[in-house]
Amino acid sequence: MANIKQSMEELMTCDGATCAALVDSSSGMILGQIGSGMDLEVAAAGNTEVVRAKLKTMRELGLNDVIEDILITLGKQYHIIRPMARKEGLFVYLVLDKNKSNLALARRKVVDVEKEMVV
Repeated sequence: MANIKQSMEELMTCDGATCAALVDSSSGMILGQIGSGMDLEVAAAGNTEVVRAKLKTMRELGLNDVIEDILITLGKQYHIIRPMARKEGLFVYLVLDKNKSNLALARRKVVDVEKEMVV
């Protein structure tokens, strides 16, 4: 089991990782962060809205399911958002340089880190 700091450090071992955070989706507040290249406070708040919108849409559609992860693909970056299965209301956020990363391996790493993280 790993604490938040160790988990953030582990996420940064992904090829192309630029920054990562653990975010409380009820408030948009960051509980842990690492890396640079963007304002993670703004990113956390904005991606909180993404998670809330997807959950609302799922409820309205009557989908009885959970979000495994949300992938946002930009021209130069991948943004992976993974709600924690064992700790409702929190999500792991990882930003990758698209030209330096392997998306499949990064998604796998986020799954592994999320499972081992103790909050």
